[in-house]
Amino acid sequence: MKHPIPVLAVLLPWLTAAMHAATLTVSSPLDYQVVQRASRDRGVVRIAGEFADPVAGAETIEARLVTDGKGGKWRRIARKPAGARFEARWEAPAGGWHRLEVRAMGGGKVLADTAVAHVGVGEVFVVAGQSNSANHGEERQQPKTGMVAAFDGKRWQIANDPQPGAGGGGGSFMPPFGDAIAARFRVPVGIVACGEGGTSVREWLPKGARFPNPPTVLSHVSKLPDGDWTCDGVLYAKLVARMQSMGARGFRAVLWHQGESDANQRDTTRTLAGPLYRDYLARIVRDSRREAGWEVPWFVAQASYHVPGDESSPEIRAAQAALWKDGVALEGPDTDALKGALRDGGGQGVHFSGPGLREHGVRWAEKVAPWIERSTKPGLRK
Repeated sequence: MKHPIPVLAVLLPWLTAAMHAATLTVSSPLDYQVVQRASRDRGVVRIAGEFADPVAGAETIEARLVTDGKGGKWRRIARKPAGARFEARWEAPAGGWHRLEVRAMGGGKVLADTAVAHVGVGEVFVVAGQSNSANHGEERQQPKTGMVAAFDGKRWQIANDPQPGAGGGGGSFMPPFGDAIAARFRVPVGIVACGEGGTSVREWLPKGARFPNPPTVLSHVSKLPDGDWTCDGVLYAKLVARMQSMGARGFRAVLWHQGESDANQRDTTRTLAGPLYRDYLARIVRDSRREAGWEVPWFVAQASYHVPGDESSPEIRAAQAALWKDGVALEGPDTDALKGALRDGGGQGVHFSGPGLREHGVRWAEKVAPWIERSTKPGLRK
C-alpha cells in the first residue's frame, strides 16, 4: 500500500509563494501606468511600496526590469528598509511594456517578492474640454497597438472607450490618437481624460470667477445678487487634480477641445464674445500652470461646429487662434473642417462618427507629434 503524501508537503510551496506575494506590495508604478519620458530614450520611474507585515531580516529591496522577455540586472533600491515602506527613483529606458520585479532580500535569500506586469515609459497627455474631448462619439474605439493606456485618477487600464474619467458612454478620438503617437515614437501612450459634454469655457473657470452672461447649461454656474454670474470651480478642480496627480513634468501637454457651447447659441444672450473666450481660457491655462507648479504646454483646437449650416463661429475661432499667436497655447487641429460623413447621425450631428473619430485622432497627432520631435532632447532631462 502506498503511503499518502502529507497534505502539508503539498501545500507548503504554494503557501510560501502566496505569503511572498501578499507580503510585499508595490503602490507605484501601477499596472499599465505610463511614465512621461524625460528624453528620447529615458524616463524616471518612481518605485514605492510596503510590507503588509515588516519582513524580519530584510536587508535590502531590489528591483529589475524585464523587457521583451529579457531580465535586466537586479539593483538595490533600498538598504535596511525602515518600517514597512520603501521608495526610490529608477532611470528606465523609454518603451514598454516593461515588467517590474521587486524583492526583499535577507541572508542571501528572497524573503518576499512581487511584480508589476505592465510599466511604460512614453508619452502622457491630459485631455479636457467638452463632448468631443470626451465619450460622445458615435462608435467606441479601441487601441489597435495595445500600447495606449488610460488613467481615471486612481487606476490605469488599456484605453478602450469610453475613456475613464471623462463624461459620456460612447466613443472618443483618444485611442486612434494614442495609436498614432505610439506608432511614430515606438513608446506607450498614456491618456488622462476629464472632458465633460456640453460645457462652456465659463464652466471650467476657477471657483469664484465672475462673468456677465451665463452659458446655455447652468450645471456649474450660479447668479450673483448684483446680476453677474460665477462658476463653482468643480471642473477646474478636477482638471488641476489630474495634472497634479502626474507630478511636475509628469505629462507632455494638455489637449483642449472646446468651444461649441460658447458659439452661436440659439439664445444669443448665452453666446460668448470672442475676446471674453480668449481671456477666460487664458486664465484657465495660466492658473492651472501655477497650481501644477510648472509651465504646462497647452494645445488648443479650433472647435465651434454645430450642424450643417452652422459650421463655425468666426469669433470663437479667432479667439482660439489668438491664444496661439499670443504664445499662451500651441496650435491644435481645426476640427470644424471635419464634416459630412465624419459627423454622427449621417452627417447631421455635432459629434463624430467612427471614421470621424479616427480622423480626429490623426489630426491631433499631426499637430502634436512634430512638436514632440522638436522639443524632446536626446539626453536625460534634468
